[in-house]
Amino acid sequence: MKINSILSIFTPKDVKFLPLMVEIAEIIDKTAALLQELFTSIDDRERIGKLSRLIKTEESNGDKVTGKMFQMLNETFITPFDREDITELTDNMDDVIDIINRVAQKVMLFSPETLPPATLEMAVIIKKGAAEIKSAVNELTILRKSDKQIREHLKEIKLLEEEADRVYERGTSALFKSDIRTLELIKLKEIIQELEKAANRINAVGKILKTMIVKYA
Repeated sequence: MKINSILSIFTPKDVKFLPLMVEIAEIIDKTAALLQELFTSIDDRERIGKLSRLIKTEESNGDKVTGKMFQMLNETFITPFDREDITELTDNMDDVIDIINRVAQKVMLFSPETLPPATLEMAVIIKKGAAEIKSAVNELTILRKSDKQIREHLKEIKLLEEEADRVYERGTSALFKSDIRTLELIKLKEIIQELEKAANRINAVGKILKTMIVKYA
């Protein structure tokens, strides 16, 4: 029997790593929901401040769960997936949360006069991608039995990343064609770039999950 096949036996029985993966994925989904709400509250500075603080709190929670994951890796001999895969997945999921937090903090600190439609469109795409990550990570618990559903989630993540690229290009082009002041242009450019990074990192998580199902499904 192959080593991967032997290790995959432990996947449905895992009571340590998978719950933490699910918890991180849930934090991604929660921060993405808060981010989407933030971009619909541009005229309410008090609300933006509150949402930014909530996102920061979730980012701190994500760091704690990530820390637990790495501590467990150091203390556990047999893991349900390759250590490298768990490490890479954890790092990239944590990065998604970090980037979402950076977006929120920049919106709060920069206080842009307005936000172009592309920013809300990107936030909506990020929320959809976060939901797909959450669903895909939950599917890891039954990966040995079936990989059909998780493959559908990963396919959708890729499509969302492609949509985010189109929105980013269109939004950036519109920015530079507008007559807004230079300082505002710089602010908005940074915000939309961070949004694109979040979408790209979600896609990176999808790629890691795809590698994992190739090994273990």
